[in-house]
Amino acid sequence: MSLATHIQTLGRGPGRSRSLSREEARDAMEIILSKTAAPEAVGALLMLMRYRGETAPEIAGFTEALRVDVQNWTGLPVALDWPSYAAGRTRGAPLFLLAAKLVASAGYPVLLHGWNSHQLAVASVRAGLADLGIAQAHTPAKAKALLQRDAIVYVPAEALHAPALDLLRLRDDLGLRSCLNTVLRMLNPADAPAMVQGVFHPSYRDLQSDAAEILGQTSLSVIKGGGGEFERHPGKSLTLMGLRKGARFETIVPELVNASRRLHEPTLPPICLSALWHSAHEDPFATACVIGTATLALMTCGLDADKAREAAHDLWACRSVRPAA
Repeated sequence: MSLATHIQTLGRGPGRSRSLSREEARDAMEIILSKTAAPEAVGALLMLMRYRGETAPEIAGFTEALRVDVQNWTGLPVALDWPSYAAGRTRGAPLFLLAAKLVASAGYPVLLHGWNSHQLAVASVRAGLADLGIAQAHTPAKAKALLQRDAIVYVPAEALHAPALDLLRLRDDLGLRSCLNTVLRMLNPADAPAMVQGVFHPSYRDLQSDAAEILGQTSLSVIKGGGGEFERHPGKSLTLMGLRKGARFETIVPELVNASRRLHEPTLPPICLSALWHSAHEDPFATACVIGTATLALMTCGLDADKAREAAHDLWACRSVRPAA
């Protein structure tokens, strides 16, 4: 099996090359996963797609091929799929984890999954999980048990689909990201009815919405979020895009607070997630970020904007807070 035909399709030159179809992309990823393709060919294919700009059919085809290997995760009691595959040194504490806990406490079980790189210690998603008591699972059975107990669980990408993570990490050798960042966001291993996704570059909002529509997803919210995560800036209006009942939608969500600052301001002390959750530390801006992000996630799960906003505020006010010592 060879990737040569697909590489030729992508790279023949002006007027002769084209993007892959959904079926061709699925076939290409199946060849890659079979480990019969030369490493040079894998790199060439991914970088040609990067150069041309990946398309929604290509993302859908790659995702379909990967989903074959995660079928044992399908059927978990999950209402919301929440991927986290952002990288970068510019972001601060992963406040979106607090929002995910609120959504889970509202009765919408959340499956977090991901892998992050090039992050400062304060931004570590996996360290944040431990701070907030969000457990990790490396098998479907363990994930099911944790979801039944906590209504939220995190699955590391290496446990979910190690070969796909290896492809994503080719960035270390190639010097550029590949479409695997987008594909893994689209994986939705438990086949949850609702998905949230953050992007760093605004153009990817359309790409991910189109790919999800091709794949038959019914509810999806995509935003340009902090550091590429599904995490809103409360001091800015944002464009919310995605799918509702399988149809494309787009709306503007107004700002929540009057604040002209970055979401994660490096000149301010780092935020301790557990201290914020347990009211040992007060930070109105961070709290607005958490409540605003949870509101968008609850809208994705089916609540209208007003009910989602009210629920998010109530959930934050009534969260399980550790008594003062």
